[in-house]
Amino acid sequence: MIKTYISKISILTLLLVTFGSCDLERLESAQEVAPGGGTLDTYTAYTIDSTDPAGSNVFGRIVFWKTDLDQTLVQISLYNTIDDILHPAIIVDGAAGIGTTTMMTLDEVNGTTGELSDSKFFLIADTAFYDSITSLDAHVSISLSPTDATIVATGDLGIHADPVETN
Repeated sequence: MIKTYISKISILTLLLVTFGSCDLERLESAQEVAPGGGTLDTYTAYTIDSTDPAGSNVFGRIVFWKTDLDQTLVQISLYNTIDDILHPAIIVDGAAGIGTTTMMTLDEVNGTTGELSDSKFFLIADTAFYDSITSLDAHVSISLSPTDATIVATGDLGIHADPVETN
């Protein structure tokens, strides 16, 4: 009885291995981009300056990219950030040092990489935003940490500054 049971299990295992191995066909991934997709070539960039050049000296750039769907992607790159600390980034009404009302909260900047922590880009779905950047009455503000609102870097946008680069 035990021999018959072991014999049946062995045959069943052999059949499962034989037929199971036939179903494991490796497929190549499709990595090509759809026509017109994946290309960002319209942008406006502004400088982010340190508010304490003798101290932390955090500085960088904020770039607004226009997508084919007229959405705006925001990219921030900072230097001299603090490793393992998240630095909140917001867009505030008015010029740097004057405005206090938050227009938009962006993703936090990862201090280890100097880039936005959740994704490389922050999406602004408002289709009119990109075309209004140069007339925007605002600035970007970078805080020391989520628990310390000390401003370590800021940069004027729109009517308060000329873009450092645009196309």
